[in-house]
Amino acid sequence: MDYGQRHAAELDAARSVARRIGAAQHRIVKLDLGQFGGSALTDRSIGVPTQGAEDGIPVTYVPARNTILLSLALAWAEVIDARHIFIGANAVDYSGYPDCRPKYLQAFEAMANLATKAAIEGRRIELRAPLIDLPKSKILELALELGVDPAQTVTCYQPDEEGRACGVCDACRIRRAGFAAANIQDSTRYQPD
Repeated sequence: MDYGQRHAAELDAARSVARRIGAAQHRIVKLDLGQFGGSALTDRSIGVPTQGAEDGIPVTYVPARNTILLSLALAWAEVIDARHIFIGANAVDYSGYPDCRPKYLQAFEAMANLATKAAIEGRRIELRAPLIDLPKSKILELALELGVDPAQTVTCYQPDEEGRACGVCDACRIRRAGFAAANIQDSTRYQPD
């Protein structure tokens, strides 16, 4: 999704990963959530925090983002008769992001099965979040086990135009801690100091 985020680096990374794994289809849908503002990820007048995690819901929360993205995934799943939708929500995230909590994901799945022709006709759709309970260190280990090079992924909230991570935003801090906890050399490309 090109939802008006600060950078295109994650779109480039998704395109590259999809190509490498041989995805049958890969689409990038443009929907500019930046027109609403309210988040440091879509509104350049709001700074991305670099001093560590905030109390409460962080300023990097994008209002209704996962609901919107999952709704679009639900529409596509119904068109291609897919029975599962996967989301990369994680336990580290749901402490601050309300739309990354297991309770929310369960509610979305229930809604999906009330609101779609597929479900009414007996083809239930399951929402799966395989990373929800994994610490970042285990996610990194799993990625390597599955042949996914973490250096080809982007988690930074403010990478530069070359896709290099800032190294100081919350997403970078969490990622660095995951590499350290897994005792794996950090392969992330960081911006020069």
